[in-house]
Amino acid sequence: MITEQKTSQSKKNNIMRTIRIDKVTLNLGTGANQENLEKALTLLERLTGRKPVKTLSKKRIAAWKIRLGLPIGAKVTVRGKDALILLKRLLVSVSNEILENSFTENGFSFGVKEYIDVPDMKYDPNIGIIGFDVCVTLTRPGFHVKLRKIAKNNISKKHKITKQDAIDFAINELGVKLKGER
Repeated sequence: MITEQKTSQSKKNNIMRTIRIDKVTLNLGTGANQENLEKALTLLERLTGRKPVKTLSKKRIAAWKIRLGLPIGAKVTVRGKDALILLKRLLVSVSNEILENSFTENGFSFGVKEYIDVPDMKYDPNIGIIGFDVCVTLTRPGFHVKLRKIAKNNISKKHKITKQDAIDFAINELGVKLKGER
């Protein structure tokens, strides 16, 4: 009986089981239009205060006038404390509601329809109205063993972040409410 209580308490207090935010990535696809790409780069820089990068196409799609290596979007990655601050700002723009289907094994994602929904962002006529995607990657301590060069190893099944773990983290730590299906 006493050992059962100790094991249940140790699972709750185990530092290696705590989930944290690894990174928040903002994506904005623009297609082949280079004018929209410059607007996207400006918007992402204003949102995060960091320099975004252009994303390049990996294959040719003639119907969309896209060729290999053509810049077709922009993205920026934010890590650390800034990621948490940015994520809380972006969640306010969607009323802290995310669809259950938006959660995956190691994180979740959602879309912001218009950047003017984000607090402290004002409309800029040079940018127009643009929406973007937010992808949140979650991690646990010890996940670096699958990324390191020496003594690389797989993550155990018990240590992986499941979809339910991601949902619980978002509800308890970020105050997210699950939205029903449309």
